Amino acid sequence: QVRLVESGGGSVQAGGSLRLSCAASAYTYSRNCMGWFRQAPGKEREGVASIYTGGGRSTYYADSVKGRFTISQDNARSTLYLQMNAMKPEDAAVYSCAADINSWTYHPRSECLKREIADYWGQGTQVTVSA
Repeated sequence: QVRLVESGGGSVQAGGSLRLSCAASAYTYSRNCMGWFRQAPGKEREGVASIYTGGGRSTYYADSVKGRFTISQDNARSTLYLQMNAMKPEDAAVYSCAADINSWTYHPRSECLKREIADYWGQGTQVTVSA
């Protein structure tokens, strides 16, 4: 069963923080590459960060968020997180959780969003950043 449900979006002032959560079913979470896309109006979709939930420390971050965003996981809850700090107005977008169940086809297995690969998507959560 496929399930990806995001939460934690909202409004924040520039410089502030938000934490997004993605609750996943075991099928979509277990030993897969998972991460976050974002898309702002009039802009192309951007792979923000991704991680391989099966272990290891490898992660992927877009250059635009390196040093400010942190992706993490809670295996007991099959939940993915995105901690966003030092937020900027350009971070405003709809953030969607995504999963690739075929991460065995590339290496490292955390790079699904760098490769813009995803099999399943959540509905998305809106993030607004005011200047």
